[in-house]
Amino acid sequence: MDLAFIPSPSTGVIDLGPIPLRGYAFCIIIGVFVAVWFGNKRWVARGGRSGTVADIAVWAVPFGLVGGRLYHVITDYQLYFSDGQNWVDAFKIWQGGLGIWGAIALGAVGAWIGCRRRGIPLPAWADALAPGIALAQACGRWGNWFNQELYGKPTDLPWALKISEGPNRVAGTYHPTFLYESLWCIGVALLVIWADRRFKLGHGRAFALYVAAYCAGRGWIEYMRVDEAHHILGLRLNVWTALIVFVLAVVYIVISAKVRPGREEVVEPGAAEDAAAAADAADAEGVEDTKDTKGDADKGPKADGDTERTDAARTPEKNGAAEAAKNG
Repeated sequence: MDLAFIPSPSTGVIDLGPIPLRGYAFCIIIGVFVAVWFGNKRWVARGGRSGTVADIAVWAVPFGLVGGRLYHVITDYQLYFSDGQNWVDAFKIWQGGLGIWGAIALGAVGAWIGCRRRGIPLPAWADALAPGIALAQACGRWGNWFNQELYGKPTDLPWALKISEGPNRVAGTYHPTFLYESLWCIGVALLVIWADRRFKLGHGRAFALYVAAYCAGRGWIEYMRVDEAHHILGLRLNVWTALIVFVLAVVYIVISAKVRPGREEVVEPGAAEDAAAAADAADAEGVEDTKDTKGDADKGPKADGDTERTDAARTPEKNGAAEAAKNG
């Protein structure tokens, strides 16, 4: 008898009237929002304009979703194109199935288009967004919890994930690999934030650090999973992908640090001038407000007990005395 475990939701869909709210899609949407919001804060801190990250995300996110789905369908084609399967299911993204490798690869293409239209260097934009992407993955992995998918090997640990009987799954308690990866991604985000502040990473090295750190965790988490996957030399395909991408990311960090040390001075043309102009306008407005306040104080009502001073009252007393003598 299991004394403790993580329960799985009885359904991954909540019907709001005629509108079905799917847990998987909801987690993806939250992740995108977090990535754009946090990326914008980092971009502004680097000297960019507020809103630029969102403008480029309009290109990157759709490309990323298509790339993630393509990678999943291609690497797990038997789920959609083998005998007895319906190929139309390949388009049902809400049922789960997004490969991060394809999402990052094709999403980078969309980001490159957006950056090129704005005259922005893609590596600088990627550096600003890197921790946010990791946090987005941390949110998105909870979509697997709603769908009861991508869990690990059987276990009786207190934090085991309870899976109910269903299509392509057997009831029991398993390693919650979705939770492991979610926590790992949060750690990756914190690592990139710390390293970026400590070493002033630039020219895409913060993004490369995110990629390398994520791959390091994905390798051992992937090794724990029990869902069907293609194997090469005894290892799952995604393990090989994580190893190769990890090596490429580390090589990029080393070479980039030698070829282009330091960090970009300007990440968005014209942003510094706009900020300076806004600061000057704010200072000018502040000076004008100070003058208006001072003028109002001079023209303000007199306090209780004050008397109106007349010209006679301001005349020296000796002149008053002379006038009295004259009248006498």
